[in-house]
Amino acid sequence: MAPPDESSLWATQKFGIGQPVPRSEDPHLLRGEGRYTDDINLPGQAHAVILRSPHAHGVLRGLDTTEALGLPGVLAIYDAAALDAYGPFKCIAAFPNRDGTPMIKPVRHAFARDRVRWVGDPIAMIVAESAAIAKEAAEQIILDIEPLPAVAEIGDATAPGAPLLYDEAPGNRALDYHSGDAEAVAAAFAGAAHVTRLGLANNRLIVNALEPRAALADFDPADGRWTLHLGCQGVMGLRNQLADIMGVKPPQLRLLTGNVGGSFGMKASSYPEYIGLLHAARALGRPVKWADERSGSFLSDCHARGTEVIAELALDEAGHFLALRITGMANMGAFLTTMAPLMSTLNIVKNVVSIYRTPLVEVSTQCVFTNTTPVSAYRGAGRPEGNYIMERLIDTAASETGRDKIELRRLNHIRPDQLPYKAASGMVYDSGEFTAVLDRALEAADWAGFAARRAESQARGKLRGIGIGSFLEVTAPPSKEMGGIRFEPDGSVTLLTGTLDYGQGHATPFAQVLSQRLGIPFEAIRLIQGDSDALIAGGGTGGSRSIMASGTAIVQASEQVVARGKEIAGHVLEAAAADIEFAAGRFTIAGTDRGIGLMELAQRLHAGLVLPPELPATLDIGHVSDGVPSTFPNGCHIAELEIDPETGQVEILHYSSVNDFGTLVNPLLVEGQAHGGIVQGIGQALMERVVYDESGQLLTGSYMDYAMPRAPDVPRFGFISRPVPATTNPLGVKGCGEAGCAGSLPSVMNAVVDALSPLGISHIDMPATPHRIWAAIQAAQG
Repeated sequence: MAPPDESSLWATQKFGIGQPVPRSEDPHLLRGEGRYTDDINLPGQAHAVILRSPHAHGVLRGLDTTEALGLPGVLAIYDAAALDAYGPFKCIAAFPNRDGTPMIKPVRHAFARDRVRWVGDPIAMIVAESAAIAKEAAEQIILDIEPLPAVAEIGDATAPGAPLLYDEAPGNRALDYHSGDAEAVAAAFAGAAHVTRLGLANNRLIVNALEPRAALADFDPADGRWTLHLGCQGVMGLRNQLADIMGVKPPQLRLLTGNVGGSFGMKASSYPEYIGLLHAARALGRPVKWADERSGSFLSDCHARGTEVIAELALDEAGHFLALRITGMANMGAFLTTMAPLMSTLNIVKNVVSIYRTPLVEVSTQCVFTNTTPVSAYRGAGRPEGNYIMERLIDTAASETGRDKIELRRLNHIRPDQLPYKAASGMVYDSGEFTAVLDRALEAADWAGFAARRAESQARGKLRGIGIGSFLEVTAPPSKEMGGIRFEPDGSVTLLTGTLDYGQGHATPFAQVLSQRLGIPFEAIRLIQGDSDALIAGGGTGGSRSIMASGTAIVQASEQVVARGKEIAGHVLEAAAADIEFAAGRFTIAGTDRGIGLMELAQRLHAGLVLPPELPATLDIGHVSDGVPSTFPNGCHIAELEIDPETGQVEILHYSSVNDFGTLVNPLLVEGQAHGGIVQGIGQALMERVVYDESGQLLTGSYMDYAMPRAPDVPRFGFISRPVPATTNPLGVKGCGEAGCAGSLPSVMNAVVDALSPLGISHIDMPATPHRIWAAIQAAQG
């Protein structure tokens, strides 16, 4: 047999699975050649500006647009009445209340009708020849709004006599969620040797993507189709949402997404502005563009997190966990977004038990409406919150019972010999070596040498702390995903899949999988994700699912290419298909040196190779995978920091992590994903927080008021991979995109509390800002 094609073998070795290949798009982006939504312009386009409510709550009696419409260059003003033909937005999460009744889903249309319910609530869209003219016109519109009392905080919204956002939601409650066996949990707590009880606030955040939301809509009357350019997390899902609202069939919409500039969950769902743009493009017969300003995005982009819980952990005399009980309230904002209740309900159930044997779990969550910007998913979407709850409980329980926090974790770890392990959440963990990961993390962080370092800090008048953040995440559940492979006439290969890169770097690892499976030169592969017309299915990117979903679809599609190729190669080589073997990009007759390369075979087909009718006519595949089960990425992060007691300032000195992400397709990109998540977690832990006043006005509405982590706020990160391949997908991969948040929230906050513990401080809520820490120190010192 002839040796494999050398170029294919070299490509597999250099660009195959496990190689740290730099992102293929980086040179393009670094040269400023990226094409973000606001970079796109169409001939004859008009420009839109959104008129938003200045009040958090009020009766909308009308708006006078006379002067605005009289300005030269103003083309139209559309309010709720103009969009009356379109349907409402839908929350697809459907959980029953504790008593079995359905959750309350008030009707929400694109623009405010009778009431405004938060500062920023869209009321009308002004379309003009330029954005400047549209903005001037918006300032000329006279709003008639009768202000009503507003509630911005959960406690205020649920207080007796609180003003209601919706008449059909008594007490402003959208959902009274409950999961678990309440009687069994109560019995476990009643019989426990010790119960740890801890109140935890998960601060509300503003998402702050690199590019604020923007969109450009065009309508073709010849075929009755729209084209909508925008940044999102999956063109197929968003297309279907928008088509449902517009009352048209999905093929009447084409969504195109180029470079996104970040999303983290925020750009995944439909927004009111998109409905206004689609309507305006058809009504005016010309493209209409809208690009939000940063000040507008603070109000209109969905916020994140925002929960308050009482967490309880029951232990027996030996320290074994008996039961976990979470009772909380979650701020939904002014209406339910597409998946709004998921993060604070089911995703807490799935993730809070983490890597620990916990026989019983009960989660109760009141999902509450407030006069604030609606809340949606944000990196982790309940996964970091769940792990934060558990890790803070364990540290507190160890302190209260006089146990070593390391040994308490080891005692309760799920052991490898217990896998597969069915957790109290109902999830079945297939793989993991949790104690080994912890031990490796302790070694990497030099846990044993911490006492000496603490003494050195103390000698300088500083408080030093070290914190553990073990985590396990349940990635997104199975969903259909496309794995399309198309051999082009120019010798390139197009890979089509319905996840969507909004900063992760999908093109490189997906090409690595395809290159290794089929021996295709890495540089010949290009990726299409952001064109709904080119796809037949797609679940989008979210829940750390992309490499499992698209990777599996690519593997399965590759197998189909090989199967087709054997039939066609058998004809070309004058042999039976059963005698054809495939390796390193080449088909050969078993036991001989006769063969043909896959790429050569594809080119011969394009050149007009005549095949018998019973053979496949092409190597192209349009495969849709049924999806694979959730995976369980896990790890242990350890943060070490110093606090200046005079100012409350925190400095993170060292940060190390050991992670099990299963098979690493591209270690370089995985480490980068971890770094990004860690920084976002540090931001939430130490500085980020949305603040409203009592009237519902946003006080943190700019970067002058809302703190974001910067390079000097974070140290160099230690990253160690200790993978245990997943058994539930063909690549053995586990998700990694959200894990950095899940590890950094608890490790940093446990380190802060550890530093403050000599002063008798046992807890402090996020964000642990200098003022909050300083105040806690002053209170502790009397």
